[in-house]
Amino acid sequence: MAMNKNNVLGWATVLMIFMGVTLILMGIYRYEDVAGWGFATVGIGFFCIAWVFNALKGRV
Repeated sequence: MAMNKNNVLGWATVLMIFMGVTLILMGIYRYEDVAGWGFATVGIGFFCIAWVFNALKGRV
């Protein structure tokens, strides 16, 4: 399987979404204090970066 730029961006998007969901779930279920808010915020940031990667697919 040849990895071109679009393929790499697609895999990066999938990995970022997976990590974002993981961080949000850790913030909800693992940490009950203020650290949970930080984990959830970073998870939302991962979603934003994944959105940018998905928008760049086909344009690079």
